Amino acid sequence: MKHKYIDEFFQEAGMSCDAPGKIELVAVPNGDEGEDMMFEPKPNCGRVVPILPMTGNVLFPGTITPIAVTRDTSLRLLRENAETNSVIGVVVQREETSALPPRSKLYDIGTLARVVRVIDMPNGDTLGILHGLDSFKLGRIVSRSPYLHGEQSPADNADCRGVLTPQDIEVGKLLVRKYINYIKSINNKDLNIKVIRELKGPRMQINLVASQIEMDTNSKQQILEMATYADRGAALMAEIESMSSVEVLRKEIQEKTRASMDKQQREYFLNQQMHVIQEELGGSPVDFDTQYLRDRAEHMKWPDYARDHFEREMQKLQRTPTSMPDYVVQYNYLVFMLDLPWDKSGNYNTDLLKARRSMDGQHFGLDKIKDRVLEMMAVLNLTQQRKSPVLCLVGPPGTGKTSLGKSIAHALEREYVRVALGGVHDEAEIRGHRRTYVGAMPGRIINGMVKAGVNNPVFVLDEIDKVQANNFSGDPMAALLEALDPEQNKAFHDNYLDVDYDLSKVLFIATANSLQGIHPALLDRMEIIEVSGYVLEEKLEIAKRFLVPRQLKESGFKRSDYTFTDEVLTHIIENYTRESGVRQLEQQIGKVVRNRAVRHELGEKNVKKVKISELQPVLGLPIHQTERAGSKPAVAVVTGLAWTQTGGTILFIEACTSKGKGNLSMTGNLGDVMKESATLAYEYLKANAQRFDIDPEMFECTNIHIHVPEGATPKDGPSAGITMFTAMVSAFTGRKVRSDFAMSGEITLRGAVTPVGGIREKILAAKRANITHIVLSSENRRDVEDIPQHYLEGVEFYFIDEMSEVLPLVLVD
Repeated sequence: MKHKYIDEFFQEAGMSCDAPGKIELVAVPNGDEGEDMMFEPKPNCGRVVPILPMTGNVLFPGTITPIAVTRDTSLRLLRENAETNSVIGVVVQREETSALPPRSKLYDIGTLARVVRVIDMPNGDTLGILHGLDSFKLGRIVSRSPYLHGEQSPADNADCRGVLTPQDIEVGKLLVRKYINYIKSINNKDLNIKVIRELKGPRMQINLVASQIEMDTNSKQQILEMATYADRGAALMAEIESMSSVEVLRKEIQEKTRASMDKQQREYFLNQQMHVIQEELGGSPVDFDTQYLRDRAEHMKWPDYARDHFEREMQKLQRTPTSMPDYVVQYNYLVFMLDLPWDKSGNYNTDLLKARRSMDGQHFGLDKIKDRVLEMMAVLNLTQQRKSPVLCLVGPPGTGKTSLGKSIAHALEREYVRVALGGVHDEAEIRGHRRTYVGAMPGRIINGMVKAGVNNPVFVLDEIDKVQANNFSGDPMAALLEALDPEQNKAFHDNYLDVDYDLSKVLFIATANSLQGIHPALLDRMEIIEVSGYVLEEKLEIAKRFLVPRQLKESGFKRSDYTFTDEVLTHIIENYTRESGVRQLEQQIGKVVRNRAVRHELGEKNVKKVKISELQPVLGLPIHQTERAGSKPAVAVVTGLAWTQTGGTILFIEACTSKGKGNLSMTGNLGDVMKESATLAYEYLKANAQRFDIDPEMFECTNIHIHVPEGATPKDGPSAGITMFTAMVSAFTGRKVRSDFAMSGEITLRGAVTPVGGIREKILAAKRANITHIVLSSENRRDVEDIPQHYLEGVEFYFIDEMSEVLPLVLVD
């Protein structure tokens, strides 16, 4: 290799080294001749060569690389071998630990090179120019003084194979084109693009691009170790592709940033111009805004404390620059204050008969609630006070609680607002956020008042029992205490509004499926009205009056197009629904009507009268078996009454005895309370065995098993105590139990029968099952007397105080 030829390279292209180990491309000769001169396969050197540890970059064969030299040992190595034109080994150091690293800190594959020149720079730094010749594999280190010497042997990589394939040549050409396109895409004024374009031969093309591209040292070392030039080219093209994607993203961000800055500058310039123009015309944006707010405030009728608060906030608005975000926040807050109906009351109906007709026209039954509304209207008419009660409608799903709130608003001719509280878990959703927070909003109650536009609407709080109480975001249930307390809600405080607001004229109606999830203090503030399930006759009337006409209208039919007979509706109720309300019933009727719509559009002839025979093809097989009592008396099979979320139901308690050691076992997916009732009944029976004509010794040698059918359904509660006791007595005595009797009552260890709840629903379930006799605790007599008489027709009641009183009634001699 002639140094004179390499000197020409440095004259044709500049070099720079602004960091240790970083290089820029140096010009190389063109054509195959240049490639042969830049590579020196199997250079003339011994088995042991000086080793130069290098950090921050990788030297590739055929490239000329300037490196900054800072270590004394490395400087000595370069100077001595530059004078003798000897071959050295350049190996990348894994970690910058020392100038003479151990063998384990050096990579296995390196590059044999010659030291072209050692240059002392004017600033005191030393620059070494290395010319890569060929790759080698580093063996063991044989000497560490005055610098490293190591054994070298040919490496099993692309440089040492010596044979170029057509694929290598094509990959080299493709790589050069891709790299030049990348350089142009980043607007890099690289002086060597022309040189790179004229390169021939894959070795120069691939190795030169590998030395030029910006990659971490480990990735470059992996490329050096690859077996073929095609592999090297493919890896480099993948890296260039990644760099191009990053560059495109960088340009997009840069363009968006520039556009955003231009837009902000443009808006600022226009705002300044507008400000000057408005001042010339005699006004400013602040003046227009404040004048608009003051014009509205002048006609407001609000308390003195609210007016004073508004004035203070107006002054704060006038002091706030329009360019600040706080100006918009403050302006919106003042507009919200003006939107609130402080003293604006809506008209309302005072005619009780008109209100009753309106409610009867929209809901069948529910007389207790309707009477309570009429009572409220009468009191308001007599006292002229506008203080409204807080009602809470509790009942199973589908009984019309939510729609009843809308019906009451229509009857009273008041505005109607509904807020769904299901899933609310943040106190701020009720009371609002303080305005110190970004994006602060008023609570749902104050927002509802703005929506109503008057201060005396009917405000329905739907699903109040579904509020998620006691969590890290506060207790929404506790926040409702102030709003629903008739003694406190005249000064309700919303955090966003930050001034008291009068809610005393609002008629709040809350709805719930159960009282269990409601805070006791909140229950104490509301008037609880139970919305019980409907009996068969009521469902029949509701279907004929409301459900069938509504479904016909929704499907595009007239009311007179099709008729549902009582037999058809009764069949649907008994076989395709099991609920206290009528939601499932309406869904089943809708299916039948939609089937008629399909047949009508297909051109089939429809009979006006719907028949029972066409229900099964549309609705399928009956979903629910009708609950029926047993047809004849049986030993140890007793009918009980239970309450569920969907209403009442009958429950069969079965018992049997077997030889054993006196154990009591229970099955049927029973809860702890129900198991305790069975244990109480068993222990009481053992203690009073002779009183019931049972041999006490039987308990020592007889096991008894209690089972409640439908084991997949969880069951719990104390009301089955009297039923379990009766089943045990029947099992031990062999006496049959009358099948037309049903019972419900909690028991004590003293033999007393105590009252239970859900009496109305249980009576309805008994009537559906053709039960004609019901046994209850004497203390439940008042519950039965409170039920309308038409619910009780066909049922005879027996009220008892002790467990023993039930046996003569239900056991057959």
